[in-house]
Amino acid sequence: MATPVALLPESVLGWSIFTLVLLVIVAFCWVYIRKYQSRQESEVISTITAICALAIALITSALLPVDIFLVSFMKYPNGTYKEWAANNETRQQIEASVLYGYYTLYSIILFCVFLWIPFVYFYYEEKDEDNINKCLQVKNALKYTIGFVIVCSALLLIGTFVPLESPPNQNSTQWEKVQYLFEELGSSHGLAALSFSISSLTLIGMLAVITYTAYGMSVLPLNLIKGTRTVLYERLENTEDMEDVEHQIDKLKAKCADGRPLSMRDRRNLEDLEAKLQMLHRRGRHLEIAERNCCNKVGSALRPMKILLGVFFILVALLFFVTLFISNLDKALHSAGISTGFIIFGTNLTNPLNELLLALQPVFPLDYVLITTITMYFVFTSMAGIRNMGIWFFWIRLYKIRPQRTRPQALLFLCMILLLIVLHTSYMIYSLAPQYVMYGSQKYLLQTPVPTANSSQGNHSAAITKICDADAPEDQCTVTRSYLFLHKFWFFSTIYYFGNWAFLLVFLIGLVVSCCKGKKSVIEGEVDADDSDLSDDEYVH
Repeated sequence: MATPVALLPESVLGWSIFTLVLLVIVAFCWVYIRKYQSRQESEVISTITAICALAIALITSALLPVDIFLVSFMKYPNGTYKEWAANNETRQQIEASVLYGYYTLYSIILFCVFLWIPFVYFYYEEKDEDNINKCLQVKNALKYTIGFVIVCSALLLIGTFVPLESPPNQNSTQWEKVQYLFEELGSSHGLAALSFSISSLTLIGMLAVITYTAYGMSVLPLNLIKGTRTVLYERLENTEDMEDVEHQIDKLKAKCADGRPLSMRDRRNLEDLEAKLQMLHRRGRHLEIAERNCCNKVGSALRPMKILLGVFFILVALLFFVTLFISNLDKALHSAGISTGFIIFGTNLTNPLNELLLALQPVFPLDYVLITTITMYFVFTSMAGIRNMGIWFFWIRLYKIRPQRTRPQALLFLCMILLLIVLHTSYMIYSLAPQYVMYGSQKYLLQTPVPTANSSQGNHSAAITKICDADAPEDQCTVTRSYLFLHKFWFFSTIYYFGNWAFLLVFLIGLVVSCCKGKKSVIEGEVDADDSDLSDDEYVH
């Protein structure tokens, strides 16, 4: 009866920290979404959906350090199990609690991606000021959402009924093979079906990480280091541009002063110049507001801190680059190849981030803070990439992401992309620190024979403490539940491996592009040629 009491402090500590982080995540998501939400087109249902979706994704990532902490704290540093974890049933209960946590969160993610977010998106798309028939609006939204539900069902069925191993008896009948499929489904408790669906979403998240995060990791720190142009200089430049455009307009209008009509080319040029002048007037109004804005004045005072933060971020990005390169090189040299998903157990080359996490893990929650920081770093750099690039579908630009001016549909797209990015973050962290993600700081005792001076006495055995790896006995090292989700299907691991190389390449390209770009405007993204005058209502009051 002493086991549950002894177990309480360890498990309560891990879950208490997780609960605290959960509250911080929810608060962060609320502030984050409200910052980018349009004041004119704000919609309650889309705002709540965006906040919840982003929070679920971040909470799922926050569960990873708890998973690692619980398997690590089952053992002493000398490799022996603690008293409360000596019983195998107790260890299974802890693993089951984490597994059910993943089940719940991943199921909610599937619900958000394939049902809730598409429904809210199409519900808002069907909204019309003259349409007061809510039933028709809901009906049309459900009609479009059915396609996403069908895709989700197909992924679950594929993951459920496509076994990873062949039936033991190749000469078995069709009925015996069907029985084997259902036995596999029951023994895995639905892990394969859910893992296949999540891995499919993570594959899409990998594309988003390669596109947005890799570029954002270079553009965010360099923008902080370079800063923005001064407001006075931009206002002077804008005034000169306005005078130049007005002069060109006057020259074109002078051609028709005697009543002669303008040619088609001149009329087109006149329309373009008038649209450009209108944009310059809007730009001037925004620059006036920026000049009076207290935040910009405070930002100028904090310029040295921004430079230091930018230097820190670029050093972190370079650390990730080096670590990921070493990890991929390790897999290329020491794994069994494509057929096994380039999976390696442990590290053969010195991995700086993996060593740092292993050193911090015994002093909980330092590793938790570091993993959460890494996750938030990926979110911020991803957001920087999305904000600079916008949301694209191949070569078509769908939406822009701008503070206080992002449409509800764009917010939903934004959170969908960030949700998928955070899903892939789990694999990125595994790539950065494979030993830490798989076993934490677990060690085990290996009995080795020690020869004695007197051969008649035989050999004695001595226990040597070793870090857990693939060669460890199954009952001596516990694998994290996250690792099981990540590597249930080898072909996904193979795609992720090549995706990491693509990530490194895009990061280098983004770094070169960001270095070649000049300072950005103090009102970057606030005024574009395709904006309307009505959009200024959100700023000019």
